[in-house]
Amino acid sequence: MTDVPAGPPPAAKQGLAGSFSLADALAVLRRGDILLAIGVLAIMVVLILPLPAFLLDLFLAVSIILSVLILMTALFIQHPLEFTAFPTVLLIATMLRLSLNLASTRLILSHGHEGTHAAGHVIQAFGDFVMGGNFVIGIIVFAILIIVNFMVITKGSGRIAEVAARFSLDAMPGKQMAIDADLSAGLINEQDAKKRRKDLEDESSFYGAMDGASKFVKGDAIAGLLITFINVIGGVVIGVFQMGVTFSQASHSYTVLTVGDGLVTQVPALLVSTAAGLLVSKAGVSGAADKALVKQLSGYPQALGMAAAVMAIMGLLPGLPTLPFLGLAAGAGLLAWNVTKTQRLAAAKTVAKAEEAKAPPAEEPISTALRMDDLKIELGYALLPLVNATDGSDRLTEQIKALRRSLASEMGFVMPAVRILDNVQLEANTYVIKIKETDAGSGQIWANQHMVMDPAGGQVNLPGHHTLEPTFSLPATWVEANLREEAAIRGYTVVDATTVLSTHLTEILKGNMADLLSYAEVQKLLKELPKEQGELVKDIVPSLITVTGIQRVLQQLLAERVSIRDLPAILEGIAEAVGFTRNPREVAEHVRSRLARQLCAQNAGGGGVLPILALSPRWETAFAESIVGTGDDKHLAMQPSRLTEFVHAVRDAFEDAARAGEVPVLITSAAIRPFVRGIVERFRAQTTVMSQAEIHPRARLKTVGSV
Repeated sequence: MTDVPAGPPPAAKQGLAGSFSLADALAVLRRGDILLAIGVLAIMVVLILPLPAFLLDLFLAVSIILSVLILMTALFIQHPLEFTAFPTVLLIATMLRLSLNLASTRLILSHGHEGTHAAGHVIQAFGDFVMGGNFVIGIIVFAILIIVNFMVITKGSGRIAEVAARFSLDAMPGKQMAIDADLSAGLINEQDAKKRRKDLEDESSFYGAMDGASKFVKGDAIAGLLITFINVIGGVVIGVFQMGVTFSQASHSYTVLTVGDGLVTQVPALLVSTAAGLLVSKAGVSGAADKALVKQLSGYPQALGMAAAVMAIMGLLPGLPTLPFLGLAAGAGLLAWNVTKTQRLAAAKTVAKAEEAKAPPAEEPISTALRMDDLKIELGYALLPLVNATDGSDRLTEQIKALRRSLASEMGFVMPAVRILDNVQLEANTYVIKIKETDAGSGQIWANQHMVMDPAGGQVNLPGHHTLEPTFSLPATWVEANLREEAAIRGYTVVDATTVLSTHLTEILKGNMADLLSYAEVQKLLKELPKEQGELVKDIVPSLITVTGIQRVLQQLLAERVSIRDLPAILEGIAEAVGFTRNPREVAEHVRSRLARQLCAQNAGGGGVLPILALSPRWETAFAESIVGTGDDKHLAMQPSRLTEFVHAVRDAFEDAARAGEVPVLITSAAIRPFVRGIVERFRAQTTVMSQAEIHPRARLKTVGSV
């Protein structure tokens, strides 16, 4: 039998030993979270295990430089929220000082009888330099540092942090409401609102944490005082009764060590306390501390001048040193003169700018007269409260914004901005809506009254100004605001002046959308398409159709109030149609068949049923025989008497359907639909004319009659 070696082979041992290499160790040390965890654990270890004197010197130096870094950061930051980690840093710095206090106490009590170098060179140097050979002076200096840190800086900064935390918490609901109000008014977008909410949460959390963190500094000061007392008393007892040194030697050695230790820890504590005070007192001050202080203290030269005068008088009093006071007086006076000069120059520049603003404006070039507004509303002087109300609201502008958003969602493109201006040439209560500088509609409204209409179409039985509603020419009456509730109780429809104007504007826009769809707007719509649909545009433009051709097709659809929001489907229909025709009218007819589902849903009545009026075979034949020409020259050549007969037939059929409570669409064959629509739109512009090819297979139909 062969012996089996116990344990892994040498190669395996080498692999296990080399599994954690130097590179892995360096990679771990590069991680900030690992380093922080190691640092905190090291502080905990120092609290338990003894520390050699040379390591104590190193860690005391680290404590001092860390405190200086914290103070400088608090001085140079622009806003307190830039240093939100301060409470955590304060806790770590406090724990570091306390652990070093414990380590130095262990060395002082263990080796203090050996001399003032027992606890390291840093503590010895601080003790000898501050005390100057007299331990009473050292004790007094140390006590003063404790009082300054504990009673002045720590107590004041803690009170500021407490009040700031309370005020920040109390003001949070109001600030949140202000953010929501700005977002609703459109002054900020959703991203800005999220950022401001996050800043508000950070501010509340920061000041709350600072309120608690100030207790760390207070506890640190008390602990330093107790540790000093324990070190002095305990050191003298150990030195005299255990180490056999004289009372004088023990008092000198242990006092120097203890006071040096206290100074080494209290100086960093004083720096951190000052940083905390600077941080919590910085609320409401923007910019670095030096710039803010210089700007605000030197903002009033009169104060600097008075300070210079006081210094000069004190310098001339007998017994007081003349040179320091006169030097300070000269410096303050020079600074006051410089600030006054700077302010005068700034005031002169402001006056010059104001005079330039008052100067007559330069004559505008003649080319500006060629500019046209796509949409414009001109108001009489009595209607100006609709735009600038006494309560600061702007009801008309807000309704127009909502209208543009609604039409964009409904029709598929954003309407041009509406320009609103007053026109003294109009009657007081008259408004005019213009499209491309041409009157498109007008009416009369009363800004502080309400329009009342009878849903049955009759005259309103209320005192007021009887007129016709400007949009649909229905009987209406303008009544005072105090009659609004009575009109509502009687079942009348009550609307305010702003709603009347916006309703009229809506109908005018829907009737002129084709004219408002410009070439630039079509280009914008095509550029905003998803990448997949953009490839289709590249395939057909300009090889098969131009952007102008697409514009003509979209205008054909908008002219009959067909939404172009489903632009990808429209482009697919155009790509199919341009294979056999380039006529925009025929391309639009093919596209309409691709939009069959949308057209049926748009005109469906209650329950999703599409009511229809069918064109009789007689009129189908009459229209088909009246179409003459070929290709792009096709046009309708029907006798006027037949056209009049057709108009009467259509009007009677739709009136019968209306009496039955139906709003049907007129159904024709695909070949004659454009020509039938061209006739119907002249006397029933809102009537929808659809071809049989535009009826979706799943649409539910209801025949209400025929023409």
